[in-house]
Amino acid sequence: MQRRHLLQLSALGALPASLGLGRSVWAQSKDSIQFACPVPMSGAFAANGKYADLGMKLAIEQYGKALGRPLAYTVLDTEGKPATAVRKLQESSQQQGTRFFAGGILSSEALAMGKEAEKAGGIFITTAGADEITGKDCNSATFRWSAPTFGAIEQTVRPLIESLPKAKRWYTITPQYVFGDGLLTAAKNIFKEKGIEHVGNSYHSLTEKEFSGYLTNAVAAKPDVLLLLNFGAQSSDTLRQAISFGMNKNMTILIAWASGLEQFESLGADLCDGVYFGAQYWHTVDTPLNRDLVQRCNDKFKANPNYSLAGHYICTKLMIDAIIKAGTADPKAVVAALEGMKYQGLTGEEEVRKADHQVLKSYYLLKGKAKSKMKNKDDYVDVVSSGKSFLPVDQTGCKLA
Repeated sequence: MQRRHLLQLSALGALPASLGLGRSVWAQSKDSIQFACPVPMSGAFAANGKYADLGMKLAIEQYGKALGRPLAYTVLDTEGKPATAVRKLQESSQQQGTRFFAGGILSSEALAMGKEAEKAGGIFITTAGADEITGKDCNSATFRWSAPTFGAIEQTVRPLIESLPKAKRWYTITPQYVFGDGLLTAAKNIFKEKGIEHVGNSYHSLTEKEFSGYLTNAVAAKPDVLLLLNFGAQSSDTLRQAISFGMNKNMTILIAWASGLEQFESLGADLCDGVYFGAQYWHTVDTPLNRDLVQRCNDKFKANPNYSLAGHYICTKLMIDAIIKAGTADPKAVVAALEGMKYQGLTGEEEVRKADHQVLKSYYLLKGKAKSKMKNKDDYVDVVSSGKSFLPVDQTGCKLA
């Protein structure tokens, strides 16, 4: 992470009182509506968690109140561990009366927290990717803003195959947990359909930091495309090591699920140049709500929003808007208000599908550009294509009671 950008965004705590000490004051109000952001604030995915925290904070501060009641907010450090995430959610629910949760950077923790939120009579909205979240493990309390792994692959692998007709050999590097497996399965389905030769796959753990062995295997397989299915710091580390091997000169590289602006800043333009990235969000998308968010972030942080911040801003905003629409903070009424909601979102028209609580939204294929072509400090990529790809509900495995 570039220190400059982190300092700019972390300066939030030193800005208005409503964003710093104010939240503990709000939390003391008996009449307040309690929100919580359960995300990794420590461990390998802490950077994503810290930006997610800022996103919820920004939405809470923007509204201040709903139904005449103050909005209270706390961040919960899940450490990226499902057991810790569940315990923190339980404590927040029991001790603070929290019913509204937006978080879960990792699919494994999000799946666990969604089940716990349902038990606690709350609502949980996540940006995690595993298809199961709005698939076979769906429940009435859980919603998802981000496109799942199926959509991410459909909007990255499929268009890249079409634009590179001679690239017939693909190699994958995959984190061995539910999110990685979901991406890999979706990719294999397209490979089979399109006659692509899947020349190998390397699995790695969620704690892995050294990827040279997997990359050596990839080089030996002589692929035309290297498809990275890991996320956050792990995909950045893999890409750095791949480029140090000179792999970008011999093959196309695609990161199917990038974490966006903060990832490009940490890598730098030279490493991003010519690399393809899949993204849930990009700050140049020209929609009214996104322009408003970009303005708010520039006013407060002197920086553009990234995916983790934007995702948790919109998740929190959705819950607040649903509370206002329902005219009550009763979670069951808020769930009913969310179901089927259509709104102008960050990516354009978005819709909360009633049958599985999946938000239908666009996903983007980006391509890194040369430093000499950047028009400003954040102009790391061009948007190659975008679109919406979601399984029909009867194919997701979701059966909401």
